[in-house]
Amino acid sequence: MIKVQRLGHLTMETPDLEKAVSYAKDLHGLVVVYQDRHVAHLASKQGMLSLSYHQAQDVNFRSFSFEVAPESDFKAYATVLAAEGIRSEVHTDPFPGVTESLSFSEPDGTKIDLFKSWDFVGGNQNVAGVGPLKIGHVALFVPDLKKKIDFYTNVLGFRISDWIGEQFVFMRCNPDHHTVNFFESDSLRLHHVAYELKDMVHVQNSCEALSMVRVPIGWGPLRHGPGHNVAVYHRDPDDQVIEYYCELDQMKNEDLGYFEPRPWHVDRPQRPKTWAPRTWISGWGTPPAPNFGRNERALGSKNT
Repeated sequence: MIKVQRLGHLTMETPDLEKAVSYAKDLHGLVVVYQDRHVAHLASKQGMLSLSYHQAQDVNFRSFSFEVAPESDFKAYATVLAAEGIRSEVHTDPFPGVTESLSFSEPDGTKIDLFKSWDFVGGNQNVAGVGPLKIGHVALFVPDLKKKIDFYTNVLGFRISDWIGEQFVFMRCNPDHHTVNFFESDSLRLHHVAYELKDMVHVQNSCEALSMVRVPIGWGPLRHGPGHNVAVYHRDPDDQVIEYYCELDQMKNEDLGYFEPRPWHVDRPQRPKTWAPRTWISGWGTPPAPNFGRNERALGSKNT
């Protein structure tokens, strides 16, 4: 089994590279570490690669990367993937800060790069805009939820943290409540990208930053049920949903099997479970704005 440890970065395609980079740099608070006419790579203010944009005709989710342990054997991982009928390739210098990756496509076409060593890019910097700590999780609409879960559990070593009904699953690869979440749909596409902020004040400051440039908040601030994170959502210039969050549940000890107790937990102790569809919000918060867009169903405004 491959044992994924951390989400690395997300790669998106955009028809307007300059506009996308300006948003990521000036509002989002990421640091450009490389850019030409076709591609741009951006890192967090700490210097961790977080987001890549490729110039393309349409907006599209392209791939994401995951870190594995430094002693990982890519040849052994290639054998694991081959047993699943998946061809993989080792690439050198695939993106800034990484000298080698193992690249492959999942059965549904999702592209993944695994890397086992990396360097900070750009270093600690004072940034304009929100300045998230890290890219925390990525959520996708997927056409075959069971197949997706089987692959992430049995091949990549993820664990299930929570369900909402039978259609929305949260999966973890480290203490964070979720690194990926999948929502069953008719096609493969991006649901949202989430960035971790430091604390409640940082979340408030993100709302102020959005307000200053007249970017509407589509949902929040609120505290979710699954994961119990405080969250606020907006849309980027490519109309993709972006979440800022803090206080995500942590499972410090897998053997104990419960999330680190917090005063706002619904259950005591809080363990992985299936949540009823109407329990997205725990304690306080509001539904998404009526015009939040094509992700309304997943975000809960009509069908949860």
